[in-house]
Amino acid sequence: HDRIYEAFLGSATSGRTFYHGHTYGGNPLGAAAALATLDLFEQDQTLEHVRRRSEQLAGWLDRIARRPHVGNVRQRGLLAGIELVRERQSRQPYPPEQRVGVRVCRHARQHGVWIRPLGDVIVIMPPLAISASELDLLCQTIDHSIQTITEAHLPGS
Repeated sequence: HDRIYEAFLGSATSGRTFYHGHTYGGNPLGAAAALATLDLFEQDQTLEHVRRRSEQLAGWLDRIARRPHVGNVRQRGLLAGIELVRERQSRQPYPPEQRVGVRVCRHARQHGVWIRPLGDVIVIMPPLAISASELDLLCQTIDHSIQTITEAHLPGS
């Protein structure tokens, strides 16, 4: 609104200037860290690595998407979400009190893989530097955990 804008409009000597900045804006250490990170991205060909691992993840997600209690799979690069449903055809959700996503994540943790749910969506967000074998372990464990929890331990499944 113009009235609010004008309350801050003025010279430095008028005391009406809006002094605002971000904590790390122009911070030399933050800028140096960002530049070093960009150098490493180039040196290690991180974007090419992410492309290859994203294709590998897509293969796993295609397999996982066929599970009878997976309603939808979404992927963008190395980020993915696996929606767990009671019935695939209708995409009927599980009752919230069953906490299926939490149970799948707990099962995965018992097998050395830490993942998190958003409700009944399993979130995959591995580090950009993940190796092919680490990604296989991650996805294999997620697939196994989904199968174990949804097909063996849920009433009415």
